[in-house]
Amino acid sequence: MSEKSEKVEKTAERLSVFKTYKLYVGGKFPRSESGRVYEVTDFKGKWLANAPQASRKDARDAVVAARKAFGAWSGTTAYNRGQILYRIAEMLEGRRDQFVREVADAEGLSKAKAAAVVDAAIDRWVWYAGWTDKIAQVVGGGNPVAGPYFNLSTPEPTGVVAVLAPQESSFLGLVSVIAPVIATGNTAVVVASEKAPLPALSLGEVLATSDLPGGVVNVLSGRTAEIAAPLAAHQDVNAIDLAGADDVLAKELEIAAADNLKRVLRPQPVDYFATPGIERLTVFLETKTVWHPTGSLGASGSSY
Repeated sequence: MSEKSEKVEKTAERLSVFKTYKLYVGGKFPRSESGRVYEVTDFKGKWLANAPQASRKDARDAVVAARKAFGAWSGTTAYNRGQILYRIAEMLEGRRDQFVREVADAEGLSKAKAAAVVDAAIDRWVWYAGWTDKIAQVVGGGNPVAGPYFNLSTPEPTGVVAVLAPQESSFLGLVSVIAPVIATGNTAVVVASEKAPLPALSLGEVLATSDLPGGVVNVLSGRTAEIAAPLAAHQDVNAIDLAGADDVLAKELEIAAADNLKRVLRPQPVDYFATPGIERLTVFLETKTVWHPTGSLGASGSSY
């Protein structure tokens, strides 16, 4: 190689490769059907990316995908769901640096504080992964009854859950509201933080490359009120978590949700760094109670 060509090679500049963020629906990455995008900036107002601005049609498509995935996911053994959630934590660990950067930009944190947030989010996945095959033992079991019957209560998933991700906690809060929904066998349609959607959209990429079946989690970005309204009124959405709604929007969505008796979790102050407890695991569970005659053994009339 000549001295001249070597010099050119050393001084040549690469073209910037900008990341294209897309929705995550049904295991695929569509653009918004409306073709709209909106600018996402960091805490200083610097442009970061164009995020897709989901429409009502995108919300309906996400519900269809979530309903289609519900049967198989709810029928998966609790142990296997735990394995899949743990695999997601593994994938997040491998992309830790990317999420640290995105969280720092989104929330205006130092690299060290953003790293602490990401580590806590990964640990949260692991925490919920451990609960998948234990929650039934905590909230279910045999019930004493006056009669020769077995009476057993077992928890079952509610169905399709719409989740409005927290606005300020773009990653730890996001994980804290998604993981318990799917850990118990529900499927989710997630509306990312309006002003900081990039960590959520990147999470979709992690979910797509883990063992999680397509449609179990669907991630939409855009104007929270615009996307949440059709989800709250949708007849095939069984429950809604209003974590990312302000008081005015939460009231409107709660009224809309009453039309088909959705289960509603209203927004409340949460320290996402604190141990979450099992409230978010149980709030989207239904209890099925089964009665069965015990029968009798022998002439003595003893029963089992």
